[in-house]
Amino acid sequence: MTNHYRWVIVAAGGLLGCVAIGAIFSLPVLLRAITAETGWSTTGVSSAMTLGFLAMAFGSVAWGSLSDRFGPRTVVLAGSVLLAAGVALASQATSLLAFQLTFGLVVGAATSAIFAPMMATVTGWFDTNRALAVSLVSAGMGMAPLTMSPLAAWLVSNTDWRTTLLVIAGICAALMIPAAFMVRRAPAHAAVEDAAGPPPISTAQALRSPQFLVLLATNFFCCATHSGPIVHTVSYAVACGIPLIAAVSIYSLEGLAGMGGRIGFGLLGDRFGAKRILVLGLLAQAFGALAYAFVRDLGGFYTVAAIFGFIYAGTMPLYAVIARENFPLRMMGTVIGGTAMAGSLGMATGPVLGGLVFDRTGTYSWLFFGSFAIGLCAFLVALTFRPFPQAREGDRAAAPA
Repeated sequence: MTNHYRWVIVAAGGLLGCVAIGAIFSLPVLLRAITAETGWSTTGVSSAMTLGFLAMAFGSVAWGSLSDRFGPRTVVLAGSVLLAAGVALASQATSLLAFQLTFGLVVGAATSAIFAPMMATVTGWFDTNRALAVSLVSAGMGMAPLTMSPLAAWLVSNTDWRTTLLVIAGICAALMIPAAFMVRRAPAHAAVEDAAGPPPISTAQALRSPQFLVLLATNFFCCATHSGPIVHTVSYAVACGIPLIAAVSIYSLEGLAGMGGRIGFGLLGDRFGAKRILVLGLLAQAFGALAYAFVRDLGGFYTVAAIFGFIYAGTMPLYAVIARENFPLRMMGTVIGGTAMAGSLGMATGPVLGGLVFDRTGTYSWLFFGSFAIGLCAFLVALTFRPFPQAREGDRAAAPA
């Protein structure tokens, strides 16, 4: 039963992540409709996304720590309810500030209740095929551009952005709340650390360790690299003369390629080591972001989106694998929440900087050159990561409970 149910956990995590990520990433699809109807600036509306990522950043640590203490089901259920409520409230916003607070802070905080707790939970259910399992959950999150984004584009093309958000809120409630009840903490025996696993350190020691700090910095620069291209791809394509539905299909192709990347990188991580594959992926990601600066037609967008989506999405699950290989299971929610915080702070840079670049220059070219430079920083920082020495069995037996 246990061996079979762990795949139910993976499926539930994928569904929860898909809907949650789809909800917050509906904003890039709705960006032009919102600005056209309300008169709010591109920078102002994009800032809601930045606030969302900031809320995800600080919420990740809090929700992750709560999941360590109370279990993932309670945390994920609370986040699901809050997410549906936040999207519904954002649809009724009558001012830019109200929209930024509801879509940014509320939706962002709710989304962070899904990622860290679910990733931590999955790593506890798997001793083998861990990178693949985490990658499959991440692949579920990558389904958002293939499902939620086209739905949002179709809805806003036939109704308006407020109705679109109300429908998305209903979907969040209908799918996420039942899925949350399927989530379970890993069995009790999984809480016993392997004799050859991470050293017996306290949470405070773990959070001060060079290994944790390098993971934070790497994830920050990694996400700062791809956040601008992800959030502004649709607007960039439309600015190049591509119709909205076709522009959204670029985003969807990026997501489809990302699903393949997550699974592919997961398999490679299990075979060759998560750190080695992450480092190579970060270098490739930098050049993928740069390639966007040189495309203008739909074919070029499709090519770059497929390559870039495969690479950046593939790198993301590897952080949870590296965390599980280096830190005790009992603090996985906190550790993965911390790395997710750094990633969300990185993601927060792209929406507002991309909006500022476009508002001031009328083009997105400098955004992609900047993303390339940040991507090189991620690669260089990742090279400095040194795993913890594995604990000896005698040391583990003597460690405090």
